[in-house]
Amino acid sequence: MEKMLLKMARQLNGMDEASLMALWPQYMTRAQQFDGSREWEEATIVLSLIQAVRGKNHLFNANLAEQQENRKSQVPHQRREDIRPWRRMDGLSERELARMEEANKPKKPATVLQFRPKS
Repeated sequence: MEKMLLKMARQLNGMDEASLMALWPQYMTRAQQFDGSREWEEATIVLSLIQAVRGKNHLFNANLAEQQENRKSQVPHQRREDIRPWRRMDGLSERELARMEEANKPKKPATVLQFRPKS
C-alpha cells in the first residue's frame, strides 16, 4: 500500500499546479453535492489531492523564500548563536550559571483569582 501511495505522490508531484487548479471548481462543486455515492467519494478524494498539491507547493515556496532570505541576511564569517541551551551553557562558570538562574526567576509570585457566581 505504501508503494502505491508513494507512486501516486510522485505522479501528482509531476503535474502542473495550474492544470490541477483548473479542475478544482468542478470537484469542489461535486464534493458539495453530497449523495453518498462512490462517485461523490472519488470526487472528494480528487479535491483533497488537488488541495494537497497546492498546499505542498505553498509550503515549498514559503520555505524556499525563507532559506534564501536567511542566506542573504547572514554576514560572512559571523558565527550564529547556538540556540541549544545545553550547548550555550558549556564553559560557563558556576557564578554565571547562578546569575542566569536568578535572572530567569519570576519577579513576584502570581496571584490566583477565584471566580464565584453572582448572588
